[in-house]
Amino acid sequence: MTREGLSAFEAVNRYFGQAAGIIGLDDDMWSVLTSTYREISVQVPVRLDDGSLIVCQGYRVQHNGARGPYKGGVRYHPAAQLEEIRALASLMTWKTALVDIPFGGAKGGIAVDPSGMSVTELERMTRRFTNGIQHVIGIYRDIPAPDMNTNAQTMAWMMDAFGSGHGYSPAIVTGKPVALGGAPGREAATGRGVVDVLEAHAAHTGLDLNGLRVAIQGFGNVGSWAAMEAARRGCTVVAVSDQWGGIRRDSGLDVTAVSEVVRTGGNVRDYASDHDDITNDELLSGPCDVLIPAALDEQLHSDNADQVQAAVVVEAANYPTTPGGDKILGDMGVVVIPDVLANAGGVVGSYFEWTMNIQQFQWKEERFNEELADKLRVAYGATAAFAESKGCTLREAAFAIGIERVANASRLRGYI
Repeated sequence: MTREGLSAFEAVNRYFGQAAGIIGLDDDMWSVLTSTYREISVQVPVRLDDGSLIVCQGYRVQHNGARGPYKGGVRYHPAAQLEEIRALASLMTWKTALVDIPFGGAKGGIAVDPSGMSVTELERMTRRFTNGIQHVIGIYRDIPAPDMNTNAQTMAWMMDAFGSGHGYSPAIVTGKPVALGGAPGREAATGRGVVDVLEAHAAHTGLDLNGLRVAIQGFGNVGSWAAMEAARRGCTVVAVSDQWGGIRRDSGLDVTAVSEVVRTGGNVRDYASDHDDITNDELLSGPCDVLIPAALDEQLHSDNADQVQAAVVVEAANYPTTPGGDKILGDMGVVVIPDVLANAGGVVGSYFEWTMNIQQFQWKEERFNEELADKLRVAYGATAAFAESKGCTLREAAFAIGIERVANASRLRGYI
């Protein structure tokens, strides 16, 4: 259950309900779209390097495939339980529909803390999990990708495990190493896309990115790339954090240097230049113009949303704002650019990679980045136009657009 008495899936479906009411979705379609198509749970025994055995539980949830193959990441985290995976799979359905790529929504994960596992243990676990779900994934069926605590190497192992029984299949996963068919630019796509969406919002509203104070919670793949891209485009990144805490410098941080510290095994507080140490809570409530939550879910909620000083919240993480927190932010006049739009750069980049694998060609990174920005600008423009025409929030607009597209595909295919 969340802080507000809802499970993650119930909370996402509450957002669904707000948008579905705006477009007048009929009850039958409502029932179909608020449930999942397939859920599987697999046992994942892992032999550790010391000879002991742990037994983990893995999941793959396929929410809706009316618009194309299921698409969604695989995460390794203790909180990767079935209810959370359901919620994330449904968000993928609305996200892929909003950015108008031919995928449905899925998510997978293993409920495990990978932080103390060796590379060989992670490989054994990944291969065992892939073997357990191989009957429900496929190039035109369900295409996994990296997510929390997984990366290009994880995808390489999954690709190889799947290929051992199905032949060489680079398109079975996205977010792979470039040497195995990955797309140049895909690693940075989610974080870069966050800033592409912020830039589209700035252009639409007359906001000047130059000197805009940005605070970013989370400095993993998404947060670090978003920080570097925001700085490159003229923003002043005043605060960043990771799970061990954060740092702040009002004149701006050298985020490239911070990223190098983290890349070489440190944390953000190991950054040697002058700064103030802060907590994650202090980052969320600190002075800034734009707040980018890029860490875990439920970070902005009914107990702390009223402390946010930012004028704009850009949701780089999945479900970082609870319904209660979202209402408070709305009442305060804070603009929230929702996760299904803000972090869609990852799945758009995955779509590009998947298409390249199928057609056996590869774009240069410059082309990849241009196409990514264009796709996200179009999605932002449609969302903003809908919100203005209906007098609703960007979240309600984004969900409504996605729901309408999925509902239309479901009707055309005769789902109901």
